[in-house]
Amino acid sequence: MKTKMTLDIKICGLSKPESVAAALAGGANHVGFIFFAKSPRYVTPQEAAELAEAARGRATIVAVTVDADDAFLDEIVETLHPDLLQLHGSETPERLAELKARYGLPVMKAVSIREAGDLEKISTYSCVADRLLLDAKPAAGAELPGGNGIAFDWSLLGELDPEIDYMLSGGIDLANLASALADVHPAGIDVSSGVERAPGEKDDDLIRRFLAEARRLESEMA
Repeated sequence: MKTKMTLDIKICGLSKPESVAAALAGGANHVGFIFFAKSPRYVTPQEAAELAEAARGRATIVAVTVDADDAFLDEIVETLHPDLLQLHGSETPERLAELKARYGLPVMKAVSIREAGDLEKISTYSCVADRLLLDAKPAAGAELPGGNGIAFDWSLLGELDPEIDYMLSGGIDLANLASALADVHPAGIDVSSGVERAPGEKDDDLIRRFLAEARRLESEMA
């Protein structure tokens, strides 16, 4: 019999100590820090390092970048000492392999999805990425590659190889959390805008309620 795995939950776009504390208290497995200047969730490497100290050894510290160059990545890695790099831009499989070798860190690659044809990119990255993050493709002209509060058609994942390790992202909140878990059965979920009162402003009580509900649902489905 296949052992039921614990649901991985990532709270992303953290920028305040209180929000990190709420994520940890609620049992988040991963805490994410955004290094993309156009994002309302942007933090500097030094700010992230200070925020991450409370999480070190308790949750996976994730550095989220978008087509970052080596100099910026060097600064992030040297200052934050992340456990995982999340690449949310147009990085190629070759770039993933290069960064894995450069830093000796696992890499999670975001793949943006809107229609069935977008699933073809999954096989392109699954052979090199340690994990995938399946997110909603942003609307035309959007400045942010993620964190836009929109979900894609999760039924598209029905034919996905069950051996592919991924986190589900894009518009997940308390209202659709049960559907995300029951209909998709992802190994992990990633939430950012779904626990905010406004873009970039985390609601700490909502973080706690989201995590409590996720764990309750996980227990029911075990």
